[in-house]
Amino acid sequence: MKTLTVELGRRSYPIYIGSGILNNLAQKLKDYRLTSKCAIVSNPTVYKLYGEAFYNSLSEAGLNTVVVLIPDGEEYKDFFWAYYILSKLLEEGLDRGSVLFALGGGVIGDITGFVASTYMRGIPYVQVPTTLLSQVDSSVGGKTGVNHPLGKNMIGTFYQPMLVWIDVQTLKSLPEREFLAGLAEVIKYGVIWDKDFFEFLRDQREAVLKQKEDVLIEVIKRCCEIKAEVVSLDERESGLRAILNFGHTIGHAIETVTNYRQYLHGEAVAIGMVAEAMLAQKISLLSTEDAEMIKEVVADYGLPISTGGRLQRAQMLKAMSLDKKARGGRIRVVLPQRIGRVRIQEYIEVEKLTEVLNSI
Repeated sequence: MKTLTVELGRRSYPIYIGSGILNNLAQKLKDYRLTSKCAIVSNPTVYKLYGEAFYNSLSEAGLNTVVVLIPDGEEYKDFFWAYYILSKLLEEGLDRGSVLFALGGGVIGDITGFVASTYMRGIPYVQVPTTLLSQVDSSVGGKTGVNHPLGKNMIGTFYQPMLVWIDVQTLKSLPEREFLAGLAEVIKYGVIWDKDFFEFLRDQREAVLKQKEDVLIEVIKRCCEIKAEVVSLDERESGLRAILNFGHTIGHAIETVTNYRQYLHGEAVAIGMVAEAMLAQKISLLSTEDAEMIKEVVADYGLPISTGGRLQRAQMLKAMSLDKKARGGRIRVVLPQRIGRVRIQEYIEVEKLTEVLNSI
């Protein structure tokens, strides 16, 4: 089992990565001496696969645990379902010593973290991510939130988990589309931080797509290492951490204007990365060679690189103006300078941006 730490002083926490370790979490929790009632938050799809065994492992370790399920899908990450979870926790009598277990993908992790940060003004939670996207990205860093019709993740908190427990065997049950969507976030780390990692992904494409276990563990570990380093330097996204949003300004806009139903998050980010690389090229920030390499690697991993021109430019621009990085109504975008390094572009010419949006 691989272990690393997100260094945040008193809020530091470990990340455990291994194979076949899902039901071993209960033994690790004995170190924390939990005595209050706990809750597993999941969805029916994930719970059917892993829930019963996971629940039994907690019960065998002496934890009194209840289960709260919400529907499966990004459209359910909203205030209504957050309120539903909060209501269930109150009905079941969870207290300030209780712990929530987020068993699922990014939606479950985000909404569970949000609920944990607000229930009784904050109780601990554990991330148990079961998708590639959540294992390499959303489970680490303490960003929680729910969506609003006007924008994705516009309502939320920074609230760090107690620990993150990653079992790569859960990826075997993922539909291929979900696995590929997670790879968008993996590629992102290479572009923003580590050229060698980007080249590793380019060269090891076959091993990654075949889900060779040792390769997957190393890929997930490297992604978590990069995110942990960035978060340790800038926990609340006052500066550096914003680079983790490469591909997300346009990606989130795509999700917003399609009501979170047409594209998986990673698919939207994949299109966003290609578009933002194209934008960087148009303003002479990124070389044509690097822009084409980013596009090529994204496409080689079976990810979309365009919407086919089906989205309205005006709606996209409006959604982008509501992005969390925007300041004073100005759109700010994370753009690559070269593979392995990006910067936040404070001012974007509308004409250049329009050209790019027209091309996707």
